[in-house]
Amino acid sequence: MGNRNVLQPRQSSDAEWQVRCDLAACYRAFVRYGWTDLIYTHISARHPQRAEWYLINPYGLLFDEITASNLIVVDFEGEVVSGDYPVNKAGHAIHSTVLKARTDVNWVLHSHTRAGMAVSCMRSGLMPLTQQAMFLHGRVAYHPWDVQTAGPEECERLVADLGEKKAMILHNHGLLTCAATVGGAFTTLYILETACKVQVDLMRSGVELVIPDDETVARTAAHGPEFTGEREWDAIRRSIERTDPSYRD
Repeated sequence: MGNRNVLQPRQSSDAEWQVRCDLAACYRAFVRYGWTDLIYTHISARHPQRAEWYLINPYGLLFDEITASNLIVVDFEGEVVSGDYPVNKAGHAIHSTVLKARTDVNWVLHSHTRAGMAVSCMRSGLMPLTQQAMFLHGRVAYHPWDVQTAGPEECERLVADLGEKKAMILHNHGLLTCAATVGGAFTTLYILETACKVQVDLMRSGVELVIPDDETVARTAAHGPEFTGEREWDAIRRSIERTDPSYRD
């Protein structure tokens, strides 16, 4: 890794460096919460000055190796604009497709967690069993997964199924969230992942469940937070700053 060319703060604008630091911190947060899958899965951020470019992880690095300077910039055609690492082709297909179709979105997070994959295999989908799950009731899209590098038709189906929602369960695959801000996307994924974990735990327990009635579910969903994530992300980044400031390298 030491022989690779990396970007220095002075080589990027203040706006780009801020995005780079937030994105690198988000990768470290994935490590902290156990959402990694070796070198796979990906988080992207739209370039603040070129809407048709995005920043993403260098393919081949573990998430705790990712820093603000070694993130790569990729265009919507899949060409690496900046950086000395390759891009994950499946990651490019997902992230470029969402960012191209959703001009309201600047951040896209994708995970292969154990609980997320488990719920993605359940015909019931996410069940409104907990407050977290009820917050997301009616806000989660579903997509019948195909190999993401299969072609543009699969990409078109993915964004069509996502619609205007900010959370998606990819059947037999994993989770995806998106938002205008890193905090919004991260907090939504945190809530979705927590709901999935509890659902898996409850289904394994074999006990009779208390199922909320439709009115309670609807009322909870209507009064749930919008997950702007500003306070949550500020707190997470402060914590990472204290324990692992190397993300800013």
